[in-house]
Parts: sequence; C-alpha cells; structure tokens
Amino acid sequence: MTTSRTSPLTSSYGEDLMNQDRTTVTVWSDIGCPWATLALAILRRRADQRGQALLIDHRAFPLELFNRRPTPKPIVDAEVVAIAGCRPELGWKPWTAPDHTYAVTTLPAMEAVQACKDPEIGGLRGSDEFDSALRKAFYVDGRCISVHAVILDVAQRCEHVDADRLESALAQGIGRRDVFDQWRIAQRPEIEGSPQIFTAYGAFHNPGAAYHWTAAPPAGFPRLESYTLDWAEGLLEVMAHGDNASGL
Repeated sequence: MTTSRTSPLTSSYGEDLMNQDRTTVTVWSDIGCPWATLALAILRRRADQRGQALLIDHRAFPLELFNRRPTPKPIVDAEVVAIAGCRPELGWKPWTAPDHTYAVTTLPAMEAVQACKDPEIGGLRGSDEFDSALRKAFYVDGRCISVHAVILDVAQRCEHVDADRLESALAQGIGRRDVFDQWRIAQRPEIEGSPQIFTAYGAFHNPGAAYHWTAAPPAGFPRLESYTLDWAEGLLEVMAHGDNASGL
C-alpha cells in the first residue's frame, strides 16, 4: 500500500532538490503519472478556491527512463479508472482514440515544460499553466502528447506561454538536458517517486492517497482505499502564514 508521508518541517534541501523560494512548491513528477496529475489538480484547485497565488517549479521524474520502457497503457488505464471514479470532477475520460495514437513517451512534453521555464518563454507561471494544459490534453482530451505538433498546439492555447519562442527553443534541444539531469537527481533517496513534493515547510510523496494493487500489474487492479484533501489545505495554509500556521 502507498500512503502519503510528510517529512519534518525543513529547509535543508538544496537547490538541486527544491526551489529555494519559500513561496514556491517543487513537484517532481511524470506527466504520464495519474497520481501526480491528481495531486497537482487538487493543489491548483484548492489554491484557486482560496484565492491564493501558487507557483510550482516542475522537475521531471521520467518513469520511462527509470523503467527502460514506455509506461504500460493498461496500468495507466486502470489507475485512471480508479482515480476518476473517486474524483469525477477531474473530468478524466477513458482513452477512446485508436491505440496507435496513444502517447508512447512523455519525454517531449516534459522537455517542453522545462524549456518553458525560461522567463522569456513563460517562467514558472507559464510552465505550470503549460504543464496543466498538457495533462488535460492527455487525460481529458485523449491527445497524443508525444507529438511535437500537438505539444505546440497546446502551448498556443496557454495565455502565459510564448509559443513561438518555445518552438524555437525546442528546435535547439533546450529542455532535454534538464530532463536528463533531473532524472539523475531523482535517483536520490529523498525522492520516493512520482509525485514527490518539496516545500520549505515539508516534503510529501503522493500525498492524500492510500491505495494498493490487488496483484502485481498487469494482473491486478489498483484499489484506492481513500483519498483525503487535507494535505493541500494544510500545505497552502502554512505557505500563506508561515510558521504561525497550524496546517502541517
């Protein structure tokens, strides 16, 4: 079973693990990871409901590099069903497009998010908007975010992303080195998997979720025991009020 874990309040993590700005959340994840996409959606939605500004520094936890294979579609499909059944407000849909159009790799999308962090392209605000839009394209719209043209089309729809500059950056390979550098860092024990969240006030792995597979995939099914939202409220509260908050 996987449960959320919270480290003691700390700011001892270096820049290689987390953004040192105390108002920024660092999230290590793979766009193709449903659990990471769930955590990000919950955090963004709660921040919006609170009217609280939220900056996210995305770092890549590329599952296909760790596993030396594409993330198997049956595993992702099963996790999507388990999560969407619990949180229907996400709007996720089963993959109904032809299987040959499925996103066999998420590396190009993650590279584009890293390239977008350039302040002249989007900065952290634009890169998070872009990351959210790519996840929507995959989990809601069933689009193949492995394809360069699809990635750029998604970027064109993002208000805070300069898609023309992004296209130029990607043509130069900008973002690829970042993903591979982050993959090497992600092998450290402080990063337990996707999603891993670091803040100045604590670290979390897959917060809110308690689940297990009934048998080793692909034979079994993911069983979501519970999903709590308290982690997002507590995190945002302590980020808003610092050490005077009681959320974590």
